[in-house]
Amino acid sequence: MKKILMTIAAAFVAVSMSAQVYLGGNIAFQAWSGEKFNMAHPDQSETVFSIMPEIGYNLSDEWAIGTVIGYSSNKWNGAHESAFTFNPYARYTFANLGKVSLFVDGGVDFTSCTKSDQTNLGIGFKPGLAVSLSDKLSLVSHVGFVGYRLWNPDGDDNNTSMFGLDLDGNNVTFGLYYSF
Repeated sequence: MKKILMTIAAAFVAVSMSAQVYLGGNIAFQAWSGEKFNMAHPDQSETVFSIMPEIGYNLSDEWAIGTVIGYSSNKWNGAHESAFTFNPYARYTFANLGKVSLFVDGGVDFTSCTKSDQTNLGIGFKPGLAVSLSDKLSLVSHVGFVGYRLWNPDGDDNNTSMFGLDLDGNNVTFGLYYSF
């Protein structure tokens, strides 16, 4: 029995030594006004700010688990909407090409908006690319989404769902990650 416990403890220590915690995420800001874009409503403007910190844990060279917990704010013509985001995921790195790694995150995207009482849910995969800038610093990008999404705005008969592949240019994120 003592040998089994010692073997389990040694295996746990070996796995823990190769595992690393990483911190990163995304910050976004944009502002525009519609003076010349829309003649019917020439004074439209929008300001969007979001901060999406991320924490993860490398289980091995191929597998990691993590989560994004974030906040976004959108001001549109004097109205204000805030949203809370929680996105847990499992990451599988399928190609390690020196300083460049290709991966896919599989997980759940959950966003709850305050004023509009809207809930967004997504279950699927986000392909990504990581470029190692140093031993501790990486640039990480996600490109697109493959899976199912449900938008549930306030009200009973206005749910919208989507299943498929979304690779448009508005669905690309970049983040800086620091590994401990």
